[in-house]
Amino acid sequence: MSLESLNEIRTYKTISGVEGPLIFVKNTKEVAYGEIVHIHTASGELRTGQVLEATRDMAVVQIFEGTQGLDTEIASVRFLGDTIKLPVSQDMIGRVFSGSGKVIDGGPDLFEEDRIDITGAPINPYAREYPREFIQTGISAIDGMNTLIRGQKLPLFSGSGLPHNLIAAQIARQASVLGKEEEFAVVFAAMGITAEEARFFREDFERTGALANVILFLNLADQPAVERLITPRMALTAAEYLAYEYDYHLLVILLDMTLYCEALREISAARQEVPGRRGYPGYLYTDLATIYERAGRIQGRKGTITQIPVLTMPADDMTHPIPDLTGYITEGQLIVDRSLHRRGIYPPIDPLPSLSRLMRNGIGVGYTHACHKELADQLYAAYSEGRRLRELAAVVGEESLSELDRKYLKFADRYEHEFIAQGYYENRTIFETLEIGWELLADFPDEELRRISPPILKAFHPQNRTKHLTFDDPDPKKKK
Repeated sequence: MSLESLNEIRTYKTISGVEGPLIFVKNTKEVAYGEIVHIHTASGELRTGQVLEATRDMAVVQIFEGTQGLDTEIASVRFLGDTIKLPVSQDMIGRVFSGSGKVIDGGPDLFEEDRIDITGAPINPYAREYPREFIQTGISAIDGMNTLIRGQKLPLFSGSGLPHNLIAAQIARQASVLGKEEEFAVVFAAMGITAEEARFFREDFERTGALANVILFLNLADQPAVERLITPRMALTAAEYLAYEYDYHLLVILLDMTLYCEALREISAARQEVPGRRGYPGYLYTDLATIYERAGRIQGRKGTITQIPVLTMPADDMTHPIPDLTGYITEGQLIVDRSLHRRGIYPPIDPLPSLSRLMRNGIGVGYTHACHKELADQLYAAYSEGRRLRELAAVVGEESLSELDRKYLKFADRYEHEFIAQGYYENRTIFETLEIGWELLADFPDEELRRISPPILKAFHPQNRTKHLTFDDPDPKKKK
């Protein structure tokens, strides 16, 4: 640090109050929002904080290690004149970090190539490219029905007690790009999790070898809530560096955004801000947007950032502010269904209320397969009809249904147990997923497959072909 910078460091012993993880420092001068703060306690402990609010003579500082045991009469507060920055390097891949960006895997310190402000910068809408190209997760309910596209924001909506942790870990392990030799990595940021959950993620990634392709950030439930607020920004800063400096394609998984929002509400209450819906701050939408909108593709840049935020809906309520606002910002949702989970189906992702708004821009010829879109539409329609008839049969009895109706009932059961259900370590290619879909529809007469065009039906129906689907299969609807 230069002599000029040293002269700008200001130290105060004017803490006027403490509220939760916040301290209020009076008589301050030229303090900036987001500035890093060092707090020296009476015992000689050094704590770190960040300015949340600055007026002409008062600063509100959030302390990452908490305010427990802080003697306001003796503690000194030093403003460093800089913002929070994350040391970044290509060597971050395969390492484990705390929620505040410190190496916690027992390995050597990170070799720093740069230090980047974690706040990030919004992507200029004019510079954005439309998300395209397929990311394979190995999960049929996602790849086949609600496909993840590079540059997309596709949240996973779950509920308390449902296996969203397992689904998130499986996606992190299996995610890959199809048909191209390109650099691909996963940034996995877990917020507010228990020590047992943190151990599960670390051991699962290490045992399967997935950690070699993952950057793992872990913020535990017993750690200060303010650290939870910077964890997703740490993860996205690492992703942006690799994407825009080394042309990586990054998948960022953020779990659990509900716990992030709870921490935001806690800090807002400590600042005595006027609450909005259900006690969350009125700027919740804006705050979530500063995280979600850091995903995308930028013109002239090869690297991309795709995002899967995972959130648990309180009381399974999709109208709750967190999933409600998330739905406005993102491009669809994957719904983890409690009834499927109760019937022992894993992963219990229900394709009917789920939606990937960008799916059609990343599937088809050159991305997945020529039959993908029409096959997915037909599977969706048949499963919807089967679910409707299942409810009807519960009232009038299955024997009252026609033979065709019973085929739809059978299809719904097979679809759930053969297409949706798969093993935790079962990594299906998109072609295996599509093959299962075709086999399930093979029991129906051709006239029932109205959402599949005759050229596609003739070329790819199992009765009409002798080989498996491949990436290079031609489009039968294209004129020769």
